[in-house]
Amino acid sequence: MKLVTFESSSATGIGVLLDDGSVVDLAADASLPKTMVDFVALGDDGLTSAAAVVAAGAPIPAAEVSLRAPIKPHNNVMAVGRNYHEHAKEFTESGFDASEKKMIPDHPIIFTKALSSIIGPGDAIVAANDPLGTPDYEGELGVVIGPGGHRIAAADAWNHVYGYTIVNDVTARELQKQHVQFFIGKSPATFCPMGPAIITRDEIPDITRAVLRTVVNGELRQESAISLLIFDIPTLIEAISAAVMLEPGDVLATGTPVGVGFGFDPPRWLQPGDTVEVSVDGLGTLSNPIA
Repeated sequence: MKLVTFESSSATGIGVLLDDGSVVDLAADASLPKTMVDFVALGDDGLTSAAAVVAAGAPIPAAEVSLRAPIKPHNNVMAVGRNYHEHAKEFTESGFDASEKKMIPDHPIIFTKALSSIIGPGDAIVAANDPLGTPDYEGELGVVIGPGGHRIAAADAWNHVYGYTIVNDVTARELQKQHVQFFIGKSPATFCPMGPAIITRDEIPDITRAVLRTVVNGELRQESAISLLIFDIPTLIEAISAAVMLEPGDVLATGTPVGVGFGFDPPRWLQPGDTVEVSVDGLGTLSNPIA
């Protein structure tokens, strides 16, 4: 099922995205919650109710719908640094890494992005929100947590995955370097595009077979199979939940492959007028202009 948060002239809420781009408003079932994070917490029961609404409801035409970020979790967006080998190499050699100097980390590097940085598909990334003028793109697979938990074993981790989305981990590079810890450089307003939808896990039996691509102004910049993650999804869930209590609807951005802007000589920072498109097989494309 493809789940979205949407706006239209007649409704605002959560819904199911159909193949033709139209949306079935889940508000037709008054017993369902109004926010995606609360809907995710219902698990399979929510999906069963949603299927009944889709079967009975009249969809809102695609032309009348504007998609928003599919979810705003309770916790900050959790993200992973240096989780593809070639990107780890380009980051270590870039001069922007002010953290540990070991190229391939022994343990996942976890940071977070502020909730206030989340925007939806089609929303503008405001380059000027990086005061030092080094905004960069990072296309990533986002994992949406279903049942939350604490100290989840890797062997049980897939049972805690609700679905997937796309995240662009936009980064203010000089701020990232300046503050050593990533939070400030990762959290300027508009620097976390997400969407266009949450695709439930049953729709994609093996996400590791998918390929992620990032295109800037029509030019392919990043392309990698999800299977090439250094730390796979179960390992990441185990590592984070060893200390953090995961909540239903939490979002984990799993890392970006080689090809980001700082990897060029000279670096190719995002500029007003650019367009960044991140796609993952089976999940669609997240497109955002730069303002």
